[in-house]
Amino acid sequence: MIDPIALNLGPLEIRWYGVIMAFAFSIGAYLAYRRTVQQKIQPDHILNLIIIIIPAAIIGARIYYVIFSWHNYIESPMEVFAIWHGGLAIHGGIIGGILAGLWYAKKYRLDPWNIADIIAPSLILGQAIGRWGNFINREAYGKPVSESVISHFPEFIKKQMYIDNQYHHPAFFYESVWDLAIFIFLSYYWSLRKNPGEIAALYLITYSLGRIIIEGLRMDSLMAGPVRVAQLISLLSIVAGISIFYFIKKRK
Repeated sequence: MIDPIALNLGPLEIRWYGVIMAFAFSIGAYLAYRRTVQQKIQPDHILNLIIIIIPAAIIGARIYYVIFSWHNYIESPMEVFAIWHGGLAIHGGIIGGILAGLWYAKKYRLDPWNIADIIAPSLILGQAIGRWGNFINREAYGKPVSESVISHFPEFIKKQMYIDNQYHHPAFFYESVWDLAIFIFLSYYWSLRKNPGEIAALYLITYSLGRIIIEGLRMDSLMAGPVRVAQLISLLSIVAGISIFYFIKKRK
């Protein structure tokens, strides 16, 4: 098992989860900044957006996770604030980030569709990187598998996925690879984009398609009764993405 603590500085613990998430945010911010310059948008806007969106996304991701797993915090409510222990739901982060981004775009009269297109590739790449934080914390793993199945993966993944005396699907890895493939696709499609908003719509559709499938393998899904919340939100996101794409084409 990999030690989740990367470094001890006296009473301060620096965890790999936080390090990985910080790296994901940093690389995403850098790519968004470059795209903003290419689009000839005032770079200060994207820097301001990043300052606003990152905390909004973290807060949204945490609130979303806590709402659907409140039973884990009833006896230790202060643990709600211990985000370094894991427990950030990407759908909550997306909702928080969208709300913050819309507020900023409206305030400064920016095209929200163009801003969404700039951020989408950075977001999906950040998700691909961030899933490795789940790997360190032994989160987002799948159903039990045989040793012959898990042996197709590198030894360090095999060892980390040995949980409760059995091997599990490295669902985090499946999603990380899927997210990386989407990043490559969106980066390629950028040159084919005809209308602002297309990239964001394709992000919603492609990510959600993969998430519905991968979520079905997971054992730690957030539930609303018998329904896996992530699958429901992903289904709604696909409908939203298709609707946005149609709306953009029709608007032109």
